[in-house]
Amino acid sequence: MTQRVAVVGGGISGLAAAFHLRELATAREIPLEVTVLEASTRTGGALHTIVREGFVLEAGADSFISDKPEALDLAGKLGLEGDLMGTLEAHRRAFVIHRGKPVEVPRGFSLLAPALIAPILETPLFSLTGKLRILIEPFIKARRGGGDESLAGFVRRRLGQEALDRLVQPLAAGIYMGDPAMLSMQAAFARFVMLEREHGSLMRGMRALRRNPAGGAGGVRWNLFLSLRGGMASMVRAIEDRLGESIKLGAEAIDLARNGAGWRIVMRDNSEIEADAVVCAAPAYAAARLLREVDADLSRALASIEYVSSATVNLAYDAAAMPDLPDGFGVLVPAIERRRIAALSFSSLKFLNRAPTGKVLMRAFVGGALNPEIMRLSTEAMIDVVRDELREILGIRSAPLFTYAWRWPRSMPQYQVGHLERVAEIEQQAAAVNSFALAGAAYRGVGIPDCVRSGIRAAESVFSQLAAQG
Repeated sequence: MTQRVAVVGGGISGLAAAFHLRELATAREIPLEVTVLEASTRTGGALHTIVREGFVLEAGADSFISDKPEALDLAGKLGLEGDLMGTLEAHRRAFVIHRGKPVEVPRGFSLLAPALIAPILETPLFSLTGKLRILIEPFIKARRGGGDESLAGFVRRRLGQEALDRLVQPLAAGIYMGDPAMLSMQAAFARFVMLEREHGSLMRGMRALRRNPAGGAGGVRWNLFLSLRGGMASMVRAIEDRLGESIKLGAEAIDLARNGAGWRIVMRDNSEIEADAVVCAAPAYAAARLLREVDADLSRALASIEYVSSATVNLAYDAAAMPDLPDGFGVLVPAIERRRIAALSFSSLKFLNRAPTGKVLMRAFVGGALNPEIMRLSTEAMIDVVRDELREILGIRSAPLFTYAWRWPRSMPQYQVGHLERVAEIEQQAAAVNSFALAGAAYRGVGIPDCVRSGIRAAESVFSQLAAQG
């Protein structure tokens, strides 16, 4: 007897769940019908690529980390190995705005941990006092005991206020678009908590990693970032090809209800879909609305996860219009600089074939927890703001060949202090709901590999429950 699984949400987590459900059913020779319900007009969520006039524009994520294997493994299963590409080695550096001008990020600085002394002494980013504060980090007593801590609290304690303001805050904003005073160390930056715990110091920990190639070299490991020749949406299209008519677009679920041992899913058009199991890969706030009548406590816990909105603005230029463009992957903009953009990514210097010869493609990131006001602007006004910022910090006065802006409302979950405890509670409550699983970026990682892993685990959970039911 064919069993039916509904996957609510067609982002990469939901697509990975549906794809893996098909894999499991085929391997076990169990008849299984999988339906992906996506409210919008396309699947992929933050993986969205636009090709225009020889430019490859990423509206959302432009790459994934290869040291978390799930996305790389999925690319292999989809036959995309030949399309994978790493970052351009010649430009593997980043800059940060300091007093209105770009300054190179010190070598050996990995997000919030310095590995080398000389680059700290040489950089103009910090005052003498700030440099000395960073360099005494090995002598700062390690924090003992449990309990979560904010990113801001951790960095102030280990490296001082200047390191937080000038470097760590903009580096972390590039991942979470969050407020460092609210972001959880345990949930978002556990690697550095472990470095302090195991080595008593971030510097000693980073040096140990540099001595041990198996542990990963210190500094930003640009070689771990991978993309696809046709853009990140290539992965989405490959999954769509395999799922075919199982994907339903414009299919917005507005309510979940029990139907005996199974489920009844109420759609926006008042139609209903029946399923034996549900994978909910919608954002946490959407999952909370769907589950109000099923489990009020779980619904409230899901609703407690905060989100922020952001936008990306792609700009295409003639290379001749910007002879002094910093030779690197991008520019980070600290909040203390009081600019209206959070970061710039130079797409055509980061990956091959992102722009035609003689052209430059870049992306600006705006919004987030520290600059929500810009999201209230019209798209045209937002683009004007970005162009003003480019003129002031990079001296780019020429008009772009074209621009493309993409808004991401309530797109980025905020892993606030205590997040792992909240997620553990949510997982415990969700596990008590029969034939049901959650997936997505809201829980245990916002990167593409994290989302793929979340979808795979959700698929395995509901599949095992259905198999146990016979």
